[in-house]
Amino acid sequence: MTWASIDLNADLGEGFGNWRLTDDKQLLSVVTSANVACGFHAGDAVTMRRVCDLAAERGVRIGAQVSYRDLAGFGRRSMDVPSEELAAETAYQIGALQIFARAAGSRVSYVKPHGALYNRVVHDEEQAAAVVDGVLLSGERLPLLGLPGSQLHTMAEKAGLPVITEAFADRAYTAQGTLVPRAESGAVISDPAAVVERSVSMARFGVVTSRCGRSVAVRARSLCLHGDTPGAVALARKVREQLEGVGVRVEAFV
Repeated sequence: MTWASIDLNADLGEGFGNWRLTDDKQLLSVVTSANVACGFHAGDAVTMRRVCDLAAERGVRIGAQVSYRDLAGFGRRSMDVPSEELAAETAYQIGALQIFARAAGSRVSYVKPHGALYNRVVHDEEQAAAVVDGVLLSGERLPLLGLPGSQLHTMAEKAGLPVITEAFADRAYTAQGTLVPRAESGAVISDPAAVVERSVSMARFGVVTSRCGRSVAVRARSLCLHGDTPGAVALARKVREQLEGVGVRVEAFV
């Protein structure tokens, strides 16, 4: 499936205290949805408030990027968290961000897991169900942004929650349509021209070339542009320019 329009999302607010990772202000001039770190893998109260204020000013949708409690590992270490605990911590993160989103005159519009949790809920039914339970516990029936065909989406749909399919401009795919693990060579696409070409292909034709050279169907309503790579802002702008240049409208999904 292809779309006449596509959302561009990026992970933002991924600093802590005086440490900054992403150029939030500049990226918010390009993307249409902001996945805001909620303090478990990165982010703090001041950062969350600042990003929400900037996003609201620019009309960018605010999403809660929930994670395992793993500041030291940036949320990229797999953890075995009991379902009840994961649900409560998911709700906690959503609630924290909601305070700052509402103070900015906006709201949390969706939820996206981060890092190891994102990868885990592709296949793990129990952990996926816990994330969904956390969304419900927050009192908000929010859409869940994730990979097509993931357990996260299956569990969300069973609970009556909307789902938004996502693709990645700068990540390598397996022949099965899943992301190549970051620990493996070539997991992140570093060639800007390749990132732009893949973005257009996914948005217009719904396909991407996997690591083994096979074309894989990618039904994406939103395209993730990572903000923590060198030249991220310039690359994000180039992707948006090329998408609009071939007639794809860039707009938020909610």
